[in-house]
Amino acid sequence: MNVEQQLAAGVAALGLALPEGAEAKLMAYLALLDKWNRVYNLTAVRDTERMVSHHLLDSLAAVPFFQGEAVLDVGSGGGLPGIPLAIARPELQVTLIDSIAKKTAFLLQAKAELGLANLQVVTGRVEDFRPETGFDIVTSRAFSDLREFVTLTRHLLKPGGLWLAMKGLYPNEEIALLPAGVKVSADHALHVPGLEASRHLIVLESA
Repeated sequence: MNVEQQLAAGVAALGLALPEGAEAKLMAYLALLDKWNRVYNLTAVRDTERMVSHHLLDSLAAVPFFQGEAVLDVGSGGGLPGIPLAIARPELQVTLIDSIAKKTAFLLQAKAELGLANLQVVTGRVEDFRPETGFDIVTSRAFSDLREFVTLTRHLLKPGGLWLAMKGLYPNEEIALLPAGVKVSADHALHVPGLEASRHLIVLESA
């Protein structure tokens, strides 16, 4: 099975209905990530087959849980989960923020080459980010522990908004250390095709 077939089979296994041309865009994104990774070290995963499961399908598994209109992906790095999310859900406005300029240079290149009009890229520290309006969802995949994540991004969440944190094993210790006024409202165990590892999407809200 080649990587295109691997992606198609994974999308089918997840039960996702993607827009026309989305799988081709995901493959183009993967090729860009692979190319830039050789110079910029965007991800520790080097093998493209593993990139499909560990990055694309891992990000896509969380897509059904993203509601609302505006999403912020914090510490986006190589664009995960933000770019797969923007491709899968073109009606969402997705903002990627990272403090490392070489990473946001890649993200801007990906936005241009993939024609992602619903994507915005910000270079800077999330605690200093002051957009005109907040976000329905603030997400991260490998940014920090939960306490730091919610503390640094609280000012960016709209009233009634949610944090969606992508984690491996269920983070009992991190949850125990959540700041006052924040609670876990849901935990979704994600089953990622081709990934033999525990994955959880932790949903947090203001209590």
